[in-house]
Amino acid sequence: MVIINDIYAFLNEIAPVRYQMDFDNAGFLVGNGGTAVKNALLALDITDAVIAEAIELRAQLIVSHHPLIFTPLRHATTDDLAGRKVLAMARHGISAICMHTNLDIADGGVNDALMAALGAEVTGGLEPAGTAADGRTLTCGRVGKLPNPMTMAEFLPYVAGRLHVNGLRYVNGGLPVERIAVCGGSGGNMLELAAAKGCDTFVTADVKYNRFLAAKELGINLIDADHFCTENVVIPVLQEKLQRQFPDVTLGIYAVYGEMRPWSNDVGKHAGRAAEYVVLQLHAFVNRHVVLDAHAVAHLYVIRYVHVLSQRTVLSDNRSLLNM
Repeated sequence: MVIINDIYAFLNEIAPVRYQMDFDNAGFLVGNGGTAVKNALLALDITDAVIAEAIELRAQLIVSHHPLIFTPLRHATTDDLAGRKVLAMARHGISAICMHTNLDIADGGVNDALMAALGAEVTGGLEPAGTAADGRTLTCGRVGKLPNPMTMAEFLPYVAGRLHVNGLRYVNGGLPVERIAVCGGSGGNMLELAAAKGCDTFVTADVKYNRFLAAKELGINLIDADHFCTENVVIPVLQEKLQRQFPDVTLGIYAVYGEMRPWSNDVGKHAGRAAEYVVLQLHAFVNRHVVLDAHAVAHLYVIRYVHVLSQRTVLSDNRSLLNM
């Protein structure tokens, strides 16, 4: 019989919670460690919809990347977001294990999965993040190399297709893409590190405006490929590892991911179609929206982005985008 504590102990082996960053709250956050597990659900986030799916599946455990409880929980009532989730999970006997920055840092974790998704070979780490028990230097983010160089015009739809992302924000630093750095989730602060390590391209998410300006001045390609999409790549990897270790437990990946994508609605239904994505190319003083004509007007989506200085919206087909 497999219990919650067995699964938590295994997860602690592959991504030790002691690796987590100071601000984090990874670990076994909700539930009874002695509960037997027959069904478990894996998700990037524990949302109301994910909990509802876990209830429907009669799951005893949700394993997520982002912590259910991040800041101190001073009360648990149905009137606050975290509290109502804790109450719902307790009511239905569902535990929560959340592996966050420890999984970003761990070998085989988020950033290695992101490199693998992009078809790149990992050659090193990006930002120092402590020391392992065996004396190794831990790192968050990865540096690697593509098997063949690409132009940015080729790499953008490649990233969109590989990560199933609906939208990309980027700045073209004027270099071909071959030696890349990645940081799943919010990694804009690592831009200078990526440039210092000789990378021509940095793929991350949650990039602020001033980071795009800095990338242009540093002469490095910078791509914001969305927080969800740069981290969600680890979920099937985690499922495979858990399934090998616990063959008698049914481990599912949440089906209700559409609403969790930052620009969802109908766009989420077409997430796997690389030809239908939004590219926002940022310049110092002009923002241009480029939406590909995927040969079906019904599937064109424009994300409004207001800039105080100026804004132009351009609708383009695939060929004209490549010539921009």
